[in-house]
Amino acid sequence: MDKLRIAIDGPAGAGKSTVAKYVASSLGIHHLDTGSMYRAFGLFALESGVDPTDAAGLAALLPNANIEVTFDDEGAQHVWLNGVDRTADLRTEAVSIASSAVSLLPAVRDKLAALQRAVGEKYSIVMDGRDITTNVLPDTPYKFFVTASVEERARRRIRQLRRLGQEADFAQVKADIIARDRQDSDRAYMPLRRTEDTMLIDTTKISVREAVERILEVISKKE
Repeated sequence: MDKLRIAIDGPAGAGKSTVAKYVASSLGIHHLDTGSMYRAFGLFALESGVDPTDAAGLAALLPNANIEVTFDDEGAQHVWLNGVDRTADLRTEAVSIASSAVSLLPAVRDKLAALQRAVGEKYSIVMDGRDITTNVLPDTPYKFFVTASVEERARRRIRQLRRLGQEADFAQVKADIIARDRQDSDRAYMPLRRTEDTMLIDTTKISVREAVERILEVISKKE
């Protein structure tokens, strides 16, 4: 049986990882949050004292970054950095900003995209990120672009931070999201974009369940 590969792209805070997890669970396959891999390298840069915008410094650091993904018995993803499970350390605002900055470097994107494709060759997978439909899994017939308004994404980010025990200012979080959108969409190499053959899912006013149902319906019709 051929592997099932489902690609989901979208901007920060649109809910694509949550939607991807439920789609994967519904289909009984793995979910790969590719953004966590960029977060791991962003964390590595911060802990190594390298500015996430320093292209030369990042290039020199890249050979020393051993990033791996495993799945536990319940299907949960774990991201390992140089032999240590750093999954719990990847959701801070500093790491989020660093991950977007390091993702601008083509060498970083090439290395992590290759790792992501390898996962897709090994498992039936739902993969979400910024360039999955355009770069990592461009040939899959199952392509989706999950988005939401900037205001809604800022509200979701604040709720997420509060669950982690962190407080945040709405205006600042919104500004950070706008800046990250611009950075992700305007980067020269593999920018965030929606192709004509990618279905748009706007989650601003619909629930996660509704978004998941729409995706599952499309998949069932294509199979």
